[in-house]
Amino acid sequence: MAVIAVTKERRAGETRVAAVPETVKKLIAAGFAVTVEAGAGSAASYPDADYAAAGATIAKTLKDALAKADILFKVRAPEADEIAALPKGAIVAAVLNPYQDKAQLEALAKAGATAFAMEFVPRITRAQVMDVLSSQANLAGYRAVIEGAEAYGRAMPMMMTAAGTIAAAKVFVMGVGVAGLQAIATARRLGAVVTATDVRPATKEQVESLGAKFLAVEDEEFKNAQTAGGYAKEMSAEYQAKQAELVSSHIAKQDMVITTALIPGRPAPKLVSAAQVASMKPGSVIVDLAIEQGGNVEGAKLGEVAVTQNGVKILGVANLPGRIAADASALYARNLFAFAGLFLNKEGQFAPDYEDEILKAALVTQGGAVVHPQLKS
Repeated sequence: MAVIAVTKERRAGETRVAAVPETVKKLIAAGFAVTVEAGAGSAASYPDADYAAAGATIAKTLKDALAKADILFKVRAPEADEIAALPKGAIVAAVLNPYQDKAQLEALAKAGATAFAMEFVPRITRAQVMDVLSSQANLAGYRAVIEGAEAYGRAMPMMMTAAGTIAAAKVFVMGVGVAGLQAIATARRLGAVVTATDVRPATKEQVESLGAKFLAVEDEEFKNAQTAGGYAKEMSAEYQAKQAELVSSHIAKQDMVITTALIPGRPAPKLVSAAQVASMKPGSVIVDLAIEQGGNVEGAKLGEVAVTQNGVKILGVANLPGRIAADASALYARNLFAFAGLFLNKEGQFAPDYEDEILKAALVTQGGAVVHPQLKS
């Protein structure tokens, strides 16, 4: 029987956990044994007693948790002490951030771990239930609006009172992926007037279906701005200049701007310039969801609220899903539960098929080396 270990997240500020009692119970029913390090779920409001009730073994120390582990489930990449305690050849499944955290990837390879980067799970139909980027981005988009609304300090919906009318807040969402769509939906639920933009033509209909207005330079480059996998391509400097000109006058009229644009393996594209920020009204708010990859907004600072000379707040909140730790953990844990099913054969035995297209796409280290073609030096 293969043993799955779930350890505490040791990365500063990480409140999520890679398994919840619900998925522990399902993993055990599927034929795994589960060991949870004591306190692993505490920050996400999942006490050890709930894991024990679901059938997990509670390990008092990291060493005990990993002693017999065949598989390690993590939210973030394991730290040095975890890698050192990991049995050779063990499987690791986590959000490894492989383009940026190359040193940890090399450490995993050196330790002989078979590591899977969950963000590399392909966007194919049968892998949708394993798509951690979408499950976490959905919550990030929601939380971005909540954070923005708190910082804005005014009412979001239009309010008609005997003392007069309060105008609805104007919200502009830049980047309409999973996070952007949820930001649009949340801002609309709060009563804001919402507009949105994206370089992918397919998003226009999605934006309008949520009751928002779409804004983009719809030229030939725009029509071909989406990869077969559904990701945004990096746009030319010429297109970015035209788009910036279009949105500049629009941004100046907004109460809140939310930016969500990310390109896998590259720094986040700059969408909002210092001049555009300076054009906004005092008290306006910008929420930069791409801050952990360099940010979309000039002047945004990771983990800080930057206030400009003209009184605009730029929120560089890290790990937005971690601010809804219980729900984020539950969704992520379900992603990992589905992924764990790929380690079992038809008879329910632990026998990973490394030629499976999902496992093959997500595999980053094996046999002492970094094996993913995009990561080989």
